[in-house]
Amino acid sequence: MGRVTERRRVIRIRGGAVSSRPDTLVAEEPLEIRLNGRPLAITMRTPGDDFALAAGFLVSEGVLGAADEVANIVYCAGATEDGRNTYNVVDVRLADGVPVPDITLERNVYTTSSCGLCGKASLDAVRTTARWSLTADPDPALRIAPETLATLPDRLRSTQRVFERTGGLHAAALFTADGELLDVQEDVGRHNAVDKVVGRALRDDRLPLSSSVLMVSGRASFELAQKAVMAGIPVLAAVSAPSSLAVDLAAEAGLTLVGFLRGASMNIYAGEHRLAWDGANAGG
Repeated sequence: MGRVTERRRVIRIRGGAVSSRPDTLVAEEPLEIRLNGRPLAITMRTPGDDFALAAGFLVSEGVLGAADEVANIVYCAGATEDGRNTYNVVDVRLADGVPVPDITLERNVYTTSSCGLCGKASLDAVRTTARWSLTADPDPALRIAPETLATLPDRLRSTQRVFERTGGLHAAALFTADGELLDVQEDVGRHNAVDKVVGRALRDDRLPLSSSVLMVSGRASFELAQKAVMAGIPVLAAVSAPSSLAVDLAAEAGLTLVGFLRGASMNIYAGEHRLAWDGANAGG
């Protein structure tokens, strides 16, 4: 199994003084995800919780939605010519009776290019594969106060243990509407961090995550909004900006999308009905 961090020599210049020292860097290695033995996708990730990463990825692809749909997840031995197990190839075996999707080049391009295809095709793909409807409000009682949202970035940052050592990792966390931390994951890819928290929830048979708030470091891309919708998460909050397609998806799917969440300041791009604010302060 690969390590989360690695050491490399670096030349430091501080105040005109030059020195040489080892530096701690976040590890980045490829992970090939196979489905029933067939290659599906490759992602660059930080090693760790690879089975959750693979499971969460398949949730976002509409393949999985419950723990009993997975027969097993294993590392593939003999992935190299000399037969070594690199721990960089994972095979997900579906349970009997679970439909195996058609694995085509078009599908692989879609899964690895975020919103590189046309916007309408991307939105249609989510619409036709999502298992749970956010517009139906599976948990109509879910309302979160802006004051609670304001606490989430600092709480997320305080849990980023590897980030403190490397400064090079994204994070994703699940919170309750009251701000209770449920799970957190770090990865060199923000999409991988989300897949890891969703995959762990799947393996614990906790999908859909209809009572959870997903908090991410960085921006809110279409891909992250897609993953929230596919996991049944009603609220996605990010410390930076969303993309236009992420806002389009949120508005269509019923996702509450919060961007530029920094202290008491935030922008609500869609789904403001889930914000428990004082009506007197909600106009304008």
